[in-house]
Amino acid sequence: MTEIEWISKPMEYGTVKFACLEEAVDHPLKPVVITLIDGRNSTRRNALRSTSTGSSTGVSTPTHTPVPTNPLSDPLLSHPSLDGSDPLTQFAREELDPLSKMAADEWDYSNVALVSKKLKDTAEELVEPWSVRRSAILSKYTTSEKLSIVTSFLPGGEKVVVKVQPSGSMVDKVKTRLEQLDDFEEGPVRQMLDLSQQQYTARIEQLNNELVQAWHSDQRVKALKIAIQCAKLLVDTSVMAFYPSKFVLITDILDIFGKLVYERLKIKAEYYKPGSKVPTSLPDNFTPDMVPENAKETCRNWFYKIASIRELVPRLYVEMAIIKSYSFLTTSEFNTALLRITHMIRGIGNPLIAVYARCYLCRVGLALNKTSDFEFVRENFYGFLFTYQQLFGPAVKNELTKQNLTLHSYLNLYSPALDWIVQVLVVTSPESLLEEVLSRCKKQENGSLLLNTVLTAFKPTYIAARAMDFVNLIVASEDDGYPQYLLYRSLGECLVRESPPKEDCQSVLNVIWKYITDLIDPNKFMHCIEIWIQFTVIHFSVNELNLFFGKIIDHLRPNKVFENYYPQLQNIVEKIVAHTQDFESLLAMDNFLPLIDLFHKESIKVEVCKTVIEGLSAQNGPITDPIIINALMFIARIMHDSVSALTVEDEKRQIGQLICGLVQRVDYGRDFEKQLSFYAEARAAFPNLDSVHIQLVQCVNRLSVDTRKIVRGHHTRRTSAFVRACAAFCFITIPSLTLVHTRLQLYLLSGQVALLNQCLGQADACFKAALSLVPEMPKTIDIDGRQKSSQPYLLSYLSNFLSTLLVVPDSPEHGVLYLMRGLLNAVQRCFEENTSIKPYLYLRVLDLLSTVAQENYPYHIDKVDSNDKLYGSDQKFIGEVNKICSKIVEEILNHLKYLGSAEQLDKQSALALELFNCFVIRADLRDPALANMAVNLWNLSQRHGSVDPKVTVNMYLQ
Repeated sequence: MTEIEWISKPMEYGTVKFACLEEAVDHPLKPVVITLIDGRNSTRRNALRSTSTGSSTGVSTPTHTPVPTNPLSDPLLSHPSLDGSDPLTQFAREELDPLSKMAADEWDYSNVALVSKKLKDTAEELVEPWSVRRSAILSKYTTSEKLSIVTSFLPGGEKVVVKVQPSGSMVDKVKTRLEQLDDFEEGPVRQMLDLSQQQYTARIEQLNNELVQAWHSDQRVKALKIAIQCAKLLVDTSVMAFYPSKFVLITDILDIFGKLVYERLKIKAEYYKPGSKVPTSLPDNFTPDMVPENAKETCRNWFYKIASIRELVPRLYVEMAIIKSYSFLTTSEFNTALLRITHMIRGIGNPLIAVYARCYLCRVGLALNKTSDFEFVRENFYGFLFTYQQLFGPAVKNELTKQNLTLHSYLNLYSPALDWIVQVLVVTSPESLLEEVLSRCKKQENGSLLLNTVLTAFKPTYIAARAMDFVNLIVASEDDGYPQYLLYRSLGECLVRESPPKEDCQSVLNVIWKYITDLIDPNKFMHCIEIWIQFTVIHFSVNELNLFFGKIIDHLRPNKVFENYYPQLQNIVEKIVAHTQDFESLLAMDNFLPLIDLFHKESIKVEVCKTVIEGLSAQNGPITDPIIINALMFIARIMHDSVSALTVEDEKRQIGQLICGLVQRVDYGRDFEKQLSFYAEARAAFPNLDSVHIQLVQCVNRLSVDTRKIVRGHHTRRTSAFVRACAAFCFITIPSLTLVHTRLQLYLLSGQVALLNQCLGQADACFKAALSLVPEMPKTIDIDGRQKSSQPYLLSYLSNFLSTLLVVPDSPEHGVLYLMRGLLNAVQRCFEENTSIKPYLYLRVLDLLSTVAQENYPYHIDKVDSNDKLYGSDQKFIGEVNKICSKIVEEILNHLKYLGSAEQLDKQSALALELFNCFVIRADLRDPALANMAVNLWNLSQRHGSVDPKVTVNMYLQ
């Protein structure tokens, strides 16, 4: 291949542009015949053909073309029985498909299932799931006291000698020995003492595993005995503070035992359908008459075994655990069984043990869904009320003194069980009964615990409608063991969820404010104000909210008491941000920023600031008030100042996004100089976050473009100076960024914006800075978390850069195409010698230079004279351009030789074809040397057959 001199082909871009805008003809595949089957078993075919007169939407109107009858047509279309449709379509028209008909012939349990679903919708699903309450109980009721377990199914512990009382007849002694033998035939009973709460929980889990293992080993009696011994643990109240959690752990085991028994009975109760000789498993909604007699007998044996348990508490708990198995025997005696167990619980002397037994009965009874009569729930609550005064008796007080418990702590142990019972009662009873329940609670002395249960378990709508009545009840209640501040908190939780009548809101707040201001104990104060400040932000203005903030600061600032209440303070800020509708008024409060200042622990303070900015981000609209802007900048600086070299990238990204969102929303309207001043202040305030600086550069460039829009491209002296200041801001800010490819993008963007505003010197500075940065581009860059080669990115970037260089005029202080020469020098330094990316970039340079040599360029920037105007197709200028093009072609030809010597023939053919295309489009092929070179390139591209012929044909037929 010999050296050639490039001559650019003259182009008329107006003609080319017109040719590109020619209207396309209809697609040759557009006429299509579509078979339509309507719902009346009729078949028609529509031929969709384009018409010369289109509709206003530009879419052809379908025209109906009748299809002549053809004896050789599809038999599915002509068969009279199918009426032109296939068998699957015929089945689709039937009311029931064959499988549905078969299913319809089976036994119909739809009524039973419907009743069960209705009951579940109206009862169980309306009650808070036990799993939620279970987790809350385990996390709240803990202890540091030492616990003990008595069992014969776990290794370790001290052996316990069960002594026989010497008194009594010989028959009684023999009976006692037989009972002991019956109890502990699995091994000696052992007592594990001095267990921590974690060790106790682990031992309970071991018992659970032992039960399941025994059951799956067909040791049913052993499994029953483990369940009995677990239930016996609920008799022990030596550590009352842990009793609610113990109840949860033990009833988990009993639930598993009950489920194992039920599933076992269901497996044994296979039945025969009418007309079938193959046994079938019972459906979920079976009836007792479907259960075989042997399965019923097994079920009765289970209940007989449980009835023979001597101690009342384990007998009741184990029977309650398997009460669902009554469904194998009858469906009419569930109410009787539930009421019978309710009455038997009266025999439990300890009120704490009794109330949790009642709770478990209500839980398993609610899950049955076999009855619509929930009388047992009402009877359980009334049974508790009957023994309520026992909670305040001398025996209980002695035990509290012994265990060093306060009356409030003791009463609080009743809340989980009592709340559950009343909650079930509420969803299963009419409102008239609730009035009776409330009336009975009012009649009880020391009724604060009952009042708190009503506030917690009754529906918030019921409480809110009678808000002042309950306020008066709380005011009238004495501190009889259950403190008033907890009652006020429970009431506040209801009124936050459901609004009281408008006329009552102010009266309620007045009473609450008087009570809160009189509180001295910071614990009671925070416990109460945490919920009532939510009520205030929902129903009142910022003035009342500001008073609450001031009261919090006054209570917690002395002696740095606030350090003990960071979670509550953080929750207060979160709730306020979530409910406030007027952020500007919130930030303008006298006491809001001082409240934020109470957070001295940096990590928590940063999270609080994030909450505030996130809440602001959720609202729309610009931020224009300078006072609000200053407050938000104060909060944003707190977040920024937490960023250090040790901060993880995700945290930096999150903080950066929040601050960027704030920067975007600050708007000073037409006061652009003030807007630019704000951006400069933000740049100084947030030096550690690249994402914020990137956003600031983007915002300033947008400000510059907005300025041009306002003056419609005709800059005055003032606006010209302003856009130059914007360009200078960007030029100064970009070097502070870390990532090279980000700086490259912003330099190019800022140069383009400067050029748009006729700031030629600033544009040149940005372009030259970008070109000087290209050699610093690393070999790999991070893209979506993965390291990839930077050369494809550089090819794309420099192609974009080249399209901009077309309209950039040469500076009189430099030579012809000085920026283009600088780009070529950067390419030489940046790309390796024989890289495959470089020749394709040279092809793009060749495209640009061929366009530069034209008399008129295809596009311009308003009020910027490009080189076509400056040089006016001067032959000396054209000669310089062609000389550079010749060097570029020489570089590409040298790379073709290298590919041939390296036997990379596929790449050689592809590059030769691309260069051939460039010759055809850009070169003046009237020159014999160029024409001959084009022929050689074509032959080279086709020599090895590596280029798909379809590609080359389509390339020139389009």
